[in-house]
Amino acid sequence: MTARPAYELVLTPPARRGLADKLPEGVAAAVIDFITTALIENPYRVGKPLRDDLAGIWSARRGTYRVLYRINAERQEVIVLGVEHRRDSYRPL
Repeated sequence: MTARPAYELVLTPPARRGLADKLPEGVAAAVIDFITTALIENPYRVGKPLRDDLAGIWSARRGTYRVLYRINAERQEVIVLGVEHRRDSYRPL
C-alpha cells in the first residue's frame, strides 16, 4: 500500500502553459518529476520563502529554472504558479 502524498498538487494555467510550451523538453520532464514527488511530499523542505513584494510565494531551484509556488496548509495544497528561467522568475506574476 502506498502512502498518500502530504499535499495535493494544483497547477495554475500559466504553470501548465509553461510546462507544455515554454520549457525545453528535458527541463519540463525534470520539473514534472520534481513537482509530483519531492515538492508535494514536503514543500517546506525543497524551497525557500520569498520576501517583500513576493511574500507568501516559495521558490524551488531546478538547475537554472525556478518553480514558484504557494502553500495552502489548511487545504494541504501546493499551488504551482509558474516555472521560469531564473532571470525572469521574480518579475511580477
